[in-house]
Order: sequence, then C-alpha cells, then structure tokens
Amino acid sequence: MLDTFLNSSDFGLETLLLLPVLISLEAVLSADNAIALAALTQGLQDPKLQQRALNIGLVLAYVLRMTLILTATWVMKFWQVELAGALYLLWLVVQYFTSSSNEDGERSHHGPRFTSLWQAIPMIAITDLAFSLDSVTTAIAISQEIWLILLGATIGIITLRFMAGLFIRWLDEFAHLEDAGYITVALVGLRLLVRVINPQLVPSEWLMVGMIALIFAWGFSERTQPNLEVAADPVEAEESAEVKK
Repeated sequence: MLDTFLNSSDFGLETLLLLPVLISLEAVLSADNAIALAALTQGLQDPKLQQRALNIGLVLAYVLRMTLILTATWVMKFWQVELAGALYLLWLVVQYFTSSSNEDGERSHHGPRFTSLWQAIPMIAITDLAFSLDSVTTAIAISQEIWLILLGATIGIITLRFMAGLFIRWLDEFAHLEDAGYITVALVGLRLLVRVINPQLVPSEWLMVGMIALIFAWGFSERTQPNLEVAADPVEAEESAEVKK
C-alpha cells in the first residue's frame, strides 16, 4: 500500500524540495495573518481568554482551511468567494484606521470588542479563512500534490499559532507594529481584489514577501516609551510632588 501511495504521489527529490518551499511561504504569508488574529484577540480583555480564543479559533480555522484545500478546484471557480474575502480584509483595515483614540491620547483597541469567548472564536476562524484564499491559491500554483499542500498547511497553522502568541506580546512593545500589520492585511485584501478584477495584474508572491518584509522592518523599528511615572522611584515621585506643592 505504501508503494502504491508513493507511486501515485510521484514522491521523490522534487517533492522533498517543494515541502520546505511551501512551509516557508506559509510562514511568511502567515505573518500578517498572525498579527490580525493577535489584534482581534485584544477585543477580549482577559489574557487567558485571549489564549483560549486563539487555541479554539485556530482549531476551527484548521478544519476550514483543510476543507478549502480539498475543494479548492471547485471553490476557486466562484470569483465571489475571493471578492468576499477581499472585502472582509479591507473592512478590517478600514475599521482599524478609522477608529479613534482614547481621550487621554493613548490608543485603544482598534477592532471588534467581544463580551464573550464565543464571539471571538468565529471571527478568528473567518479571518484565517480569508487569508487562506491567498495562501492556498499560492500553494496550488506551486504543487498539485494535495497531500503535500495539506501537510504544508498543517505546519503553517501550527506556525501561525506560535506567531500569533508572540504578536500579542509584541503589539505592546513596538509602536508601529500594529499599523504595519494592518498595512500588510490591506495588501493581501487588495491582491485578492485585483485577482478578481484581472488575474494578470496580480503581483508575484516574491514581490509580496519583499513588501511585507519591508513593512514589518518598519513595524519593529521603534519600541514604545515606558510609562515614566509608573517606572519612577516612589521616593523621587514623592519628593517631586512636595516640590510642586
């Protein structure tokens, strides 16, 4: 049976070389996906609920992604699916950049707010599915081996969970990272939209990877300033208050 499987799949050196390529593309193309999911989880105030939402949401996202891969040749015939994915991602971006700041000047959560865990989970799964429309199309263009694409997507979803967990922490540490993430979300949404309008104008995957790398380099370029009042020595703060009096 194993021999039959290997022969039917044309398993060989070329297949082995394709696997790291697919995994690398999944990892790179998951960066903007990860930051979008991390930002969505901030709609939950409790850090424990954020982690739980990611875990359950990505399990559901994994099922949807596998279903998309197995039905890709049929689903991709309907341009309305890619249009819906593009509009959804662009809606997230517009919502983010048009949201206001707090009265004290500090930026608040820019996105949907959730009152329960089960409101966040479907949003996480749908957002990953919208991103998958781009990554699955890319994977299929590289290889026609469904089992190979499924394996790459499985490793990709694991990588996505790890990266999203990191981004939850990094969003508080780097001043421009959230902006950079949503700019790349806009790029993916626009790429899907262009594919619907005219597939010949769609930028290459490597151009997208280069643009995403530059945007994220800017996102990590500046750390947030610590709260000096909180970090100050209590004795110095008390002396300063007495001087002001």
